[in-house]
Amino acid sequence: MTQRIMTEKEMFLQQFRRESEITTRLLKAYPANKADLKPAEKSRSAKELGWMFVMEQGIADMALNGKIDFSQPRPPAPPVYEEIITAFEKTYPETAKKIAAASDETLNRTIQFPIGPGKMGDFRTIDVLWTMLMDQIHHRGQLSVYLRLAGAKVPSIYGPTADETWM
Repeated sequence: MTQRIMTEKEMFLQQFRRESEITTRLLKAYPANKADLKPAEKSRSAKELGWMFVMEQGIADMALNGKIDFSQPRPPAPPVYEEIITAFEKTYPETAKKIAAASDETLNRTIQFPIGPGKMGDFRTIDVLWTMLMDQIHHRGQLSVYLRLAGAKVPSIYGPTADETWM
């Protein structure tokens, strides 16, 4: 019996959906009344950090459309924290649908992506999407620290936490 091997797109989508569900859990665990918390002067507020998850969906759109353009200012986070959760729950499934519909040609096309201050490099579209996903995971790690600082319980991410022990 021959076992079917997943395509890179299938692997990405499986991981993207799984990670986005975890991100949603963390966003929902964060206390809305502490959305302005900033652990340090240079840090983003919890609300701004949560908004990054929504804004990254726009990076995926740009990549799928063949051009990354950060020249336009990003829209600010909505004033109400719960709107961030609603926006993320709406945008990540839309992003998954767009990626699922993308051709292998689109996903393997080379586009320019920032590699340092004022420097661009060649990336395949799918590599930009992987980078976007890893950035989501990175920012989610930051949000888990904000949760603890805000006195909230940290839900399971990849296993038990001090607040969700599984035993």
